[in-house]
Amino acid sequence: MLRSLKGLEHYTVRATDGAVGTVINFLFDDERWAVRHFVVETSGVFDGRRVLISPMSFQTANWSTRCFDLALSTEKIRRSPSIDVDKPVSRQHEADYYGYYGYPYYWGSGGIAGMGAYPGLLAAGTRRLAAQRASNNDSNDVHLRSASEVRGYHVQGKDDAIGHVADFLVDDDTWDVRYIVVDTTNWWFGKKVLVSPHWAHLISWIEKTVYFDLSRQAIKDSPEWNPEAGINRGYESRLYDYYGRPVYWDSSARPTGSAPHEHVATHPR
Repeated sequence: MLRSLKGLEHYTVRATDGAVGTVINFLFDDERWAVRHFVVETSGVFDGRRVLISPMSFQTANWSTRCFDLALSTEKIRRSPSIDVDKPVSRQHEADYYGYYGYPYYWGSGGIAGMGAYPGLLAAGTRRLAAQRASNNDSNDVHLRSASEVRGYHVQGKDDAIGHVADFLVDDDTWDVRYIVVDTTNWWFGKKVLVSPHWAHLISWIEKTVYFDLSRQAIKDSPEWNPEAGINRGYESRLYDYYGRPVYWDSSARPTGSAPHEHVATHPR
């Protein structure tokens, strides 16, 4: 099911032996567009520091009570590597974090380490940990971005401004970011539209702008989206057909040799 990242803020996070805190932000991978960490504002037992929680540590997600239960103890979390979550997180810091928990790295492979990887794939992934660590040649590259920071970025079409990033819709099974919610308030009576992040051809972190090779008119004529209604596969099919893009749920529909992330440039313009 697709869920709004903004809607997941303030969810409670619980360890196996007590409360941890509440979700306040998310860090996503700007290469593969997947949520890698939840930023959690902790309670007194952690001295109020913020910690990163990977979706791989989730035991259950209770949507009705707005709570994530973890397969981790409070002591395990308390002793986790200290990371300044207010700054971009480097690959080296991530390597330290994944090494501490014994989780497989997500970079350098085609898989998505999300809720679907817990717990069965963790054991297999851990056996590959040493080899992955040895082949990690880009430890200083920064690839994690704050969702709260990117929210508000300008969205620029090929002919004019389209709006700004208002939210992200994520798959609550894989934690892939499926859509960027674009607010078109400045020119179109506040209508919100959906675009896949993989359709972006440039993201300028310096200019705080996401660039799409789409015209404003094309965006305006796209299938109507009702934020109050759930998104079903029928709507997604119409959206992808309208833009002439291969659907993400059918890998055979992608052009041979392509990957869903290869055309997203994340370097400064």
